[in-house]
Amino acid sequence: MPAFGLTEPQLTSASHVRQKQGADTRELRRKEKAITDRNEMLWILEHTQYITLAMCADNEPYLATLSHGYDRERNCIYFHCAREGKKIDVLSVNNVVWGQALIDKGYVQGACDHLYATVHFRGRVTFVEDTEEKEHALRIMIRALDDDPSTVIKKQLTPQSVTRVNIGRIDIDYMTGKKAEKVVISL
Repeated sequence: MPAFGLTEPQLTSASHVRQKQGADTRELRRKEKAITDRNEMLWILEHTQYITLAMCADNEPYLATLSHGYDRERNCIYFHCAREGKKIDVLSVNNVVWGQALIDKGYVQGACDHLYATVHFRGRVTFVEDTEEKEHALRIMIRALDDDPSTVIKKQLTPQSVTRVNIGRIDIDYMTGKKAEKVVISL
C-alpha cells in the first residue's frame, strides 16, 4: 500500500460503466482515444506544467488552475496556495474535486483537428499539517517545475518557509485518460 494510507486509483475500463460515490464514471465513447496504460497517465500527471481543478460548493461551480507536483509513490498531487480565499472557502465546504492535466500538442492547420493527451481525475483535497510531508511536497513540486531544482531547494527550503506554506494534497481515487495522436477527422 502506498504511503500515508493512500490507495491505487480506479482506472476506467472499456468494458463497463461504474457508479462510485454518486459520480458517473462511464467509458469513453471514442474508445480508440482511450489511454489504457496507467503509466502513460502517470507520465502526463508528472510532466504537465499545471492542472485545472473543478470544485463546487452550494451548487456553484468554481475552477482553478494550479502548478503542482505529482507523487507517483503516494498517488497524489501536491499544490500550494494561500491560507484564505475562494479556493479555500469552496474546499472547506466540499473537498471533492475533478481535475485535468493536459498536454496540448496543438491545432492541426487545414485539418480542423487538435492533438492532445489528457488525464482526468477525481480525488479529495486535504491540507497538509505535517512538516515532513510539507517538505516532501515542496521538493516534488520544485523538481517538477524548476530547471535548477537543487539550487532552489537549497536557497528556499528552510524550516520557516516549510512551516509557513499552505500545501494541499489531492488523494486520487479515480482517473481516466484520452488522447488524439493523429488527425482522424477531415471536414
